[in-house]
Amino acid sequence: MDKMKVTYEAMLGLAAEMVLDEAVNAFRRKKIYDEIDRALADGDEDGFRRLTDELKTLCK
Repeated sequence: MDKMKVTYEAMLGLAAEMVLDEAVNAFRRKKIYDEIDRALADGDEDGFRRLTDELKTLCK
């Protein structure tokens, strides 16, 4: 029974970590999209390219 409890707790910990990772990833994507919009509005081509490259690596 103890082995099952340890396994269950480990799985819960992994699930919580996955949820947290996804939340952080979604937050970062939103920030990058906002920065891309700002770069487009400012005509910042270098910033736009850097941010879109970062977004591509984040979405892999």
